[in-house]
Amino acid sequence: MTTPLNHPRPTALAIWLILAGVVGWIAAFELTVERMKLLADPTASAACDISLLVQCGANLQSWQGSVFGFPNPILGLTGWMAPVVVGAALLANARFARWFWLAFGLGVTGALAFVIWLISQSIYVLGTLCPWCMVTWSVTIPTFFAVIMHLLRIGAIPVPERVQRVAGSLMAWVPLMSIGAFAVIGLLAQLRLNWIAEF
Repeated sequence: MTTPLNHPRPTALAIWLILAGVVGWIAAFELTVERMKLLADPTASAACDISLLVQCGANLQSWQGSVFGFPNPILGLTGWMAPVVVGAALLANARFARWFWLAFGLGVTGALAFVIWLISQSIYVLGTLCPWCMVTWSVTIPTFFAVIMHLLRIGAIPVPERVQRVAGSLMAWVPLMSIGAFAVIGLLAQLRLNWIAEF
């Protein structure tokens, strides 16, 4: 059975983690800046407010935008550093223990769960599509798929060897799985908000 200690360096995963981390951090930074502007002047419009449907302001100023008592983007400013650091370490040929991969996988899973909740709130409660939020969704979802498939294929998550092989094969399908997830989100938004008519 392949173990986390002898699996070949996952170069593609490492590069993706760095790119996703940078893109996610930029989105979090832009949302943080917009939130600060709105705090300074609640009557102002956020730069990402394009229409009643496509906007950031409603999301940022809602209670959903500060679930833990501070603006959600602050979570992104700190959290998106983790994939960048892990990706860079992997490129440097670092080897992580099982507990580290499990902790990282748990963090990524928590991020996905939070994003799913935010998507539901955005579509079904706030009735908006926040541009920078959608950028965050677009990197969180494939990151989850990629990390979980990697944890399965290296045996960090205890599974039979056959499941490890399947997970290894599915790594190549992560982009398609992500597109499928995006399509589901787009369909839900269309059924609820009829966003296509806005463009």
